[in-house]
Amino acid sequence: MNSTLEGRKILILTSNFGTETDEITGPLATLREAGASVTVVAPEAGVVKTLVRDREPGPEVQVDALYDSVKAADFDALVLPGGTLNADSLRADETAQFLVRSFAADGKPVAAICHAPWLLVEAGLADGRALTSVPTIRTDLSNAGGRWADEEVVVDDSTGFRLITSRTPDDLDAFNAAIIEALS
Repeated sequence: MNSTLEGRKILILTSNFGTETDEITGPLATLREAGASVTVVAPEAGVVKTLVRDREPGPEVQVDALYDSVKAADFDALVLPGGTLNADSLRADETAQFLVRSFAADGKPVAAICHAPWLLVEAGLADGRALTSVPTIRTDLSNAGGRWADEEVVVDDSTGFRLITSRTPDDLDAFNAAIIEALS
């Protein structure tokens, strides 16, 4: 095991259904391999039922805690995996919005991939920020005041907290590297 992130605590916020398989399992494995303690939180206890490319059932991921029982103050960074159904569910959830805003207010890195930046829009965190996402939500991010770029990963340190965004599962290596760099 690599010890680059030894002592770091990372929170992965997800819904219980529809999370893109690679976008939760990839960061989870990579961050743990780097030595971080990673906690997966969701609205309900049990498991996260993932989907491969929003279509086929993927492996289940164990939920470690309920999202309303954790505080940003107890973690070093937040990771938001995508998946259309996951992101659509979380963006309408006031508890999820509050949690994301809490990480930003504490000046902690927030990393979102694929459709997950929808939650940034609802939390009021896209305005004035450089970011990327799956291209189908580009207009949503632009309409929320974000400056969208078609890049593998975009890191924006312009206001108060580091925002790391990425497009799709194809960009996971760059996404995971940016998270590790932010915490090293």
